[in-house]
Amino acid sequence: MNTPTLWLIRHGETDWSISGQHTGRTDIPLTENGREQARALTSRLAGQAFDQVLCSPLQRARETCELSGLGAQAQMEPDLMEWDYGIYEGRTSAEILKAEPDWSLWTSEVEGGENAKQVRERVGRLLDRLLAQQGTIALFAHGHILRSLISMWMSNDVRLGENILLDTASVSVLGFQRKVRVLHKLNT
Repeated sequence: MNTPTLWLIRHGETDWSISGQHTGRTDIPLTENGREQARALTSRLAGQAFDQVLCSPLQRARETCELSGLGAQAQMEPDLMEWDYGIYEGRTSAEILKAEPDWSLWTSEVEGGENAKQVRERVGRLLDRLLAQQGTIALFAHGHILRSLISMWMSNDVRLGENILLDTASVSVLGFQRKVRVLHKLNT
């Protein structure tokens, strides 16, 4: 049985992460503070050798990866792109809930974007590939897709992600204890 260890690194701060706007496929850069957060990852990741580095192709994840010192190892991985928010792109949850009081990204349909079932399929496909490998793998990506990945690792249900929060430039670690999938670190 292969037992990879996955280091999940969320991108640094953006203008939209500050405002709380859903930032799916809109390709925006890091703020200056986000760049500082990404540079600070260098010391946090320095003691860890990575067998593979995968990165979302979106600018904020690529820039975080580069500034953390792992850009030379990075391979772009389209399945790490953020959730496609469709008509909710650029809107805050508060704005959406005014118009749709029962709305939840984790359970509602997303017109013009991805729903939880589609994200589950995408993340499941990625996990299948990762579980076929060994070693330590860094994944640079986004809040909702990383929450989905953690959820699938722990329970095979993407909706658990609703109960997880990840700060910008945070690190979470998934691995194994014996043959059981475990969460070693969350949002550090």
